[in-house]
Amino acid sequence: MISNLRFRMKRIREKTIEGLIHLFAFGAIFIVLAMLFFLFREGGVIFRVTSWKNFIFGKIWLPTYSPPQFGSLPLLWGSLMVTLGALLWSAPLGIGLAIYVAELASPKIRAILKAFIEVLAGIPSVVFGFFGMVILAPFLQSVFSIPTGLCAFNASIILGLMALPTITSFSEEAISAVPHILKEASFAMGATHWQTIKYVSIPVASGGIFCGVIMGMGRAIGETMAVLMAAGNAPIITLSFFEPIRTLTATIALEMAEAPKGSPHYHALFALGAILFIISMAFNVIADLLQERWKRKLG
Repeated sequence: MISNLRFRMKRIREKTIEGLIHLFAFGAIFIVLAMLFFLFREGGVIFRVTSWKNFIFGKIWLPTYSPPQFGSLPLLWGSLMVTLGALLWSAPLGIGLAIYVAELASPKIRAILKAFIEVLAGIPSVVFGFFGMVILAPFLQSVFSIPTGLCAFNASIILGLMALPTITSFSEEAISAVPHILKEASFAMGATHWQTIKYVSIPVASGGIFCGVIMGMGRAIGETMAVLMAAGNAPIITLSFFEPIRTLTATIALEMAEAPKGSPHYHALFALGAILFIISMAFNVIADLLQERWKRKLG
């Protein structure tokens, strides 16, 4: 009888824990869906004031003028510009560092580099922004003789530093997961270590590497504080990395406090948030698809 009672109590505890896990899981899903509903509901109101074509492709962002102009193209261009600028140097460096850590470094050096990457990933974004504004901006202004060091180039360097740990970690994990039997077969055919890395490890791990790059892009395009402090915050379309730009995230952070609730400006900022969510979600979906394809390739 005692054993039956203990068994029933154990089953009750298990069912209770299982119920709580389901409650928390569905609660998290509900919260996310509620946030998305609120975001798109508030953002969609702006299209009563302006068309979606003018909002997305408009070249002038002057929400406080009369009449206001809600052209988000300069902000979208600024976000994509600094993100691509960051990846131009952080992706090759991150992949190269991952190859070194996974294939070439000694165990002691590997441990030191991994610790360094973890520390870099844990630095708050405001510290990166402060570095870009106080140290990097005067340096760039002096070296390149530009009016201000708070520009797209500055933001690209800072965002590249912030994306580097993500790219390196994903790439190193993908390269380390390449089956040893493939490498041994390459060595047995007379290939050198570098040839094995080039023709075996990197092609097999390419899905995981691309996943890391996409996740790094998502990390960079969603950053707020660093670009707010380092990019100069000028809502213009430019091809020069030495001119100030403004991103979607910086615009929301700068203007939300001064936008009256219920005004077109207020709803336009929510629409910017919806655009940013769609872009970030696209990056995550692409990264997940690449990761699943890579896992099937390995399996």
